[in-house]
Amino acid sequence: MGNLFKISVRNLFRYKRRTFLTTSLIAFGVIFVLGYTSISGSFKNMMIGQVTDSMIGHLQVHRKGYVASIENLPLNMNLNPQAARKVESLLKLQPEVEDYSPRIKFGGMFSTFVETTNIRLNGVYPEKEFKTIPLLSSRITDGRKTLHRGEILIPELLARGMKAKIGDMIVIVATNQDGSVNGKQFEIAGILESATGPGGRDGYIHIEDAMEVLRMEEMEISEVAIRIKDFGQVETFTRKLDGLLSGEVNRQGARSLEVHSWQQLSPFYNIARMIDMMTIFIQLMLIAVVLISIMNVMIMAVYERIREIGTIAAIGTLPMKILSMFLMEGLCLGVIGTVIGNVIGMVIIFILNVSGWVTFDFGRQKGLVLSPTVDPVNMLVVSAIVIFVSVFASLQPALKASRMDPIQALRHV
Repeated sequence: MGNLFKISVRNLFRYKRRTFLTTSLIAFGVIFVLGYTSISGSFKNMMIGQVTDSMIGHLQVHRKGYVASIENLPLNMNLNPQAARKVESLLKLQPEVEDYSPRIKFGGMFSTFVETTNIRLNGVYPEKEFKTIPLLSSRITDGRKTLHRGEILIPELLARGMKAKIGDMIVIVATNQDGSVNGKQFEIAGILESATGPGGRDGYIHIEDAMEVLRMEEMEISEVAIRIKDFGQVETFTRKLDGLLSGEVNRQGARSLEVHSWQQLSPFYNIARMIDMMTIFIQLMLIAVVLISIMNVMIMAVYERIREIGTIAAIGTLPMKILSMFLMEGLCLGVIGTVIGNVIGMVIIFILNVSGWVTFDFGRQKGLVLSPTVDPVNMLVVSAIVIFVSVFASLQPALKASRMDPIQALRHV
């Protein structure tokens, strides 16, 4: 094996220009894939963070069937006080949970005493909501980044359309579960930038104000938004919490609670999947480039070395040895190109991180800096695929070389 390796390396250096071009092409492909996957992965993670940390949370607990009819904000599908207390007591015992925020969601009428329109409202505990949804305060483009009783945060589009300003007094009118109508006066404390996905046009009031408007004697929760300490464990914790709540049943013996992760609640999940599909497509392109380049080089190597192959076959070299020699050359090309590509790729990514050149805007948040990171597992997988394809691409030319008739090969001019 050692001799085969030495011979293969020596043969590669005999054709320096061809070897240089081939390894450069492989290295360029690896650099491109590393750069694309690290930047697109960073962009995807940042966008997910913007979506989850500005409105949804990492996961949510609802009464069974609530999410299916969430557009109607059905008050008759809220968690009753007993179920809400059970969920909160269970969450307090979970070490994975960083914070959680119970919400009362309902639809109402927003009146400036001159004009009236519809609004979706979230009744929340401000302290809990701002901890569970840490980017919510950054969405407040005007006014105080706090919320007290008697105050309301309204969506930017609604404020613009209704010509409502900070400090204006407005009235919220809502129909409760029993069908009775009630209203309450609020002061506009802040204007909220719209966010992507469900809740992008929602307003916020204190949860006790929501109870007053809806005339609730006891708190009935629409959903509980949850933030966990390690975002990478969202799916695992969702399954765990789902199992813990599976024992909660209604009078008919059917399950009464559901757990939904952010993937099930946000349309951005489909965009994240598209980014992943594009990453796979780019990797397939790399494989195709490596396959074609290595196969082309090895075919030319066999054609130019027919007499040499005939000579080593005539002196007793077994076909398997000739086959192994050409496969080893393909392996060396793949390894050299991959190593060079990985090293240069990591240097480029390091420079991008240090310089902060890769930026983008998200609504009013300007100049968000991407921090591309290399996933070691992904890098190893890509490297292994490139090396395997390099050997595979050498197989057909190597078989052709090993099956040559020595006499015919020696006659070749």
